[in-house]
Amino acid sequence: MSQRMGMVIRLRPEHMVEYKRLHADVWPEVLARLKASNITNYSIFLREPENLMFGYWEYTGSDFAADNAAIAADPVTQDWWKICDPMQSPLESRAEGEWWASMEEVFHMD
Repeated sequence: MSQRMGMVIRLRPEHMVEYKRLHADVWPEVLARLKASNITNYSIFLREPENLMFGYWEYTGSDFAADNAAIAADPVTQDWWKICDPMQSPLESRAEGEWWASMEEVFHMD
């Protein structure tokens, strides 16, 4: 069984073109780490002109904290974040320790 997770962040408008370019060809090592950490069906949606990005994935593992820590510890993922993070603007209302603000699922239809 999978757990659906949604998150939101803003994209800095001056980085729109580069962010889209990077995500059209995500580094294979980053994708492999996500898959190894039980992340599937990962999508990012962009809403312009507000520049809100909605991220969605399904987690199929049994220990999200450990799998998330493995993602954060991965050197290639860290390099990816060094490029992408400055392009983003986290919401002020996010929880402590979050970059992308987690969202509550309030409806799902199978």
